Amino acid sequence: MSSLAITQPPPLNVVAVNDEAAQANAPAIAPARLSALDAYRGFVMLLMMAEVLRLSRVAEALPASRFWGFLASQQAHVSWVGCSLHDLIQPSFSLLVGAALPFSLASRQAQGQSKDQMIRHAFTRALILILLGIFLRSVKHPITYFTFEDTLTQIGLGYGFLFLLGWQSVRVQWLALGAILLGYWLAFALHPLPGADFDWTAVGVKPDWPHLLTGFAAHWNKNANFAAAFDQWFLNLFPREEPFVFNKGGYLTLSFIPTLGTMILGLLAGGILRSERNQQQKVKWFVVAGITGIVAGLLLDWAGLCPVVKRIWTPSWVLFSGGWCFLFLAAFYAALDWKGYKRAAFPLLVIGMNSIAAYCLAELTADFTSAALKRHFGPGVFQVFGGAYETLLLGAAVLLIWWLILRWMQRNRIFIRI
Repeated sequence: MSSLAITQPPPLNVVAVNDEAAQANAPAIAPARLSALDAYRGFVMLLMMAEVLRLSRVAEALPASRFWGFLASQQAHVSWVGCSLHDLIQPSFSLLVGAALPFSLASRQAQGQSKDQMIRHAFTRALILILLGIFLRSVKHPITYFTFEDTLTQIGLGYGFLFLLGWQSVRVQWLALGAILLGYWLAFALHPLPGADFDWTAVGVKPDWPHLLTGFAAHWNKNANFAAAFDQWFLNLFPREEPFVFNKGGYLTLSFIPTLGTMILGLLAGGILRSERNQQQKVKWFVVAGITGIVAGLLLDWAGLCPVVKRIWTPSWVLFSGGWCFLFLAAFYAALDWKGYKRAAFPLLVIGMNSIAAYCLAELTADFTSAALKRHFGPGVFQVFGGAYETLLLGAAVLLIWWLILRWMQRNRIFIRI
């Protein structure tokens, strides 16, 4: 089964499958393709695209509404420790990369590709993902904005290593996961803590910021940790508008290492999906693994050994978020590939089968599309239910346009691949 979009990063080319020659040369969408992977990918992509709904503005306009307040909180990243639905987007992408890899390897082997060919392709794909992530982050900057915390870049930095692990035994994959999590934890735990007179404002943190950690957990504080120190050296090796001192959100280049751990979880999941287990056994495995991961991550957090922080991708976050991803995968697999409820998931499948296109639409055209709609229809159309809902209706219209574009691409068998 060939995989599309973020899970299968290729040289950026448009594959049109409209004639016999193109069909012969383009990767086919095999009948055995798992709908669960496409639908889950479409779901998390929709969550990202739905940022255009600006639910936080609706909540601000309706402060007494707990409903809109809750929805807005789930469309934003938590400040530091904890998790929202929005925080599960990037780990879902990363896990799906790994889950698709066993299918991709089997498909390429069936096509007669050599191991060397596949390795070259994988590392080329990884490089393009890195560069695409930097390109998208540079759009609003006067010069290339060298940053490596973008979702695509983080996946690209670890993808080549993931591909090499795809050839190894399950035992080696588990050992690699353990080594990554333990090694990354030790790197932070052994890094010296800032002194009592440390100037937190120098790294973009207010001294009275309520999310500062104390005790042993302080090794994972914002912009005062092992990987933040690395970035203060590494990112200044590149041309910059101004010297790099800290990332406002606390995001880190080296997070690609534990992100690789999340991708390995996906690799293990892909092995389960391709195994001879029956459908019920597969779902049971994902549910048990999911609950185990969530509990393990929370126990590490509660014990003060390693807080659950998405922004710096702590080892406990790998386990906690990976657990949730397993539960999502179990639900999609049970509903679509076991029970066969595929019609209801059709809107998600349209997005998930062309997710690189969806990603670029959301990153590059949101402001343009919103402005065009207001220009041609006037602001009054989107205030029909009152000003509080203007951004919601405008965002919904943008989402509809994006989906129609993706549907047109699907109907014409046009898929952007890397």
